[in-house]
Amino acid sequence: MTPSLPLNNGTSIPLIGLGTSPLSDVQVAPAIVTAVEAGYRHIDTAARYGNERGVGNGIRDSGIAREEIFVTTKLDGQFQGDDRALAGLDGSLERLGLDYVDLLLIHWPLPARGEYVSTWHTFEKLLAAGKAKAIGVSNFKPAHIAALVAEAEVLPAVNQVQLSPYTPRLAERQANAEHGIVTESWSPIGAGNDLLAAPAITAIAERTGKTPAQVVLRWHVQQSLVAIPKSSNPQRIRGNLDVFDFELTAADFDSIAELDRGPGAGVDSDHEGH
Repeated sequence: MTPSLPLNNGTSIPLIGLGTSPLSDVQVAPAIVTAVEAGYRHIDTAARYGNERGVGNGIRDSGIAREEIFVTTKLDGQFQGDDRALAGLDGSLERLGLDYVDLLLIHWPLPARGEYVSTWHTFEKLLAAGKAKAIGVSNFKPAHIAALVAEAEVLPAVNQVQLSPYTPRLAERQANAEHGIVTESWSPIGAGNDLLAAPAITAIAERTGKTPAQVVLRWHVQQSLVAIPKSSNPQRIRGNLDVFDFELTAADFDSIAELDRGPGAGVDSDHEGH
């Protein structure tokens, strides 16, 4: 079974989950069955992915009890402001066929709109109503976190950000840690880049007998970063979970640190998002 991290509300989150974007309803259901059989207990989706029905079908097809699966969904910009998240989550729950989600995230801060704090107060209502067991944010920079925390009654449990050795998000991780917020990595093994071919990664893979993807995922979990790699390939799904039987050395971390492409790499959520 996948090890878990405690969240600041007393629940816990499995360290490795299955990312489901851009899988369709038809593609995602069998991927979830494969993942559950392999030992996954954490599935990540979003209203914007358009696959929540398939996610729900996959969970039911897996035969696993609902309470054993940690389900995350996210609400994007159309659900910010004016209590729109109330109907937004109801729609997600209807598509998922679930009574609650384990984690509900604001998908993007969209700071130019200035609505993420009011949206957070709606999330607090959804938490109190039991429709979400934990609430958090996604793609929030330290300034966004600071503005939210200043007004929040409930602190975010998680901040899910684009994070890999190319974009290690050190400032975000520090800000999250200061508030007891778990950092979760989307695109943890890179997307559309050559991270898995980087000599620093392939050398460690060769030495440890692991794949480059497993080395990168180990880099995440060994730093208590929750990772949600995406795949519909059964072999890769199983392999992405096989990262708990080896350790990276301090020298490994030093060599991987050289891959950091700087704070300007990756998405900029002051100007991007939906």
